[in-house]
Amino acid sequence: MQLEIDIEKSLRSRGREFRLALRFASDADVNVLFGPSGAGKTVTLHAIAGLLRPDRGEVRLGTDVWFSSAQKIDVAARRRNIGFVFQDYALFPHLSVMENVAFARRHGLLKRNRVENDLKELMAEFELDELAHAFPAQLSGGQRQRVALARALAARPRLLLLDEPFAALDAPLRARLRGELLTMRARFGVPMIVITHDPEDVTALGGCTIHIDGGRLIGSSDK
Repeated sequence: MQLEIDIEKSLRSRGREFRLALRFASDADVNVLFGPSGAGKTVTLHAIAGLLRPDRGEVRLGTDVWFSSAQKIDVAARRRNIGFVFQDYALFPHLSVMENVAFARRHGLLKRNRVENDLKELMAEFELDELAHAFPAQLSGGQRQRVALARALAARPRLLLLDEPFAALDAPLRARLRGELLTMRARFGVPMIVITHDPEDVTALGGCTIHIDGGRLIGSSDK
């Protein structure tokens, strides 16, 4: 399913202006947004997710138009059915592991007749059964990442977005979790976009690499 991005966005902060003008298309299962800090990677991800409105342009997935300034379309984030894993994982500190993973159910994003089976499968798949009643503050970095990923997949998203998912992890754990992420992506059959500034992530994750800097496309390549 092809993702098509053609967006422009100007942001101002403390007297400085950042301008994103990005256009690319990909039908790869794994897409890596690669570039230095401040390149515009997170702005792009937020625009795809519907968390930020571009000044102009289009965001499409397959035949669905999520944003089009020309057609005056701006589909709400909750209706895009996107799973999002934030850089700090954004787990709810007052909720247990099970409650975090079940958050999609609480908001009616899953049908009742498949809720319990989905949750059991997710908890088992991500090896979270024994942590079901633990809270985020009690978890390691790798465990928090697995909870965030399980929560993002609970609503069976059409697209999975991950913002620097390995940034806070040490090198050995990063290497292991890269492999786990690819395994889970294939297991659930959902295309994903991963932000990184680490060349090792690019090499390990493969797929289509979209290199951006200064809000512009520098180049792209498929592996």
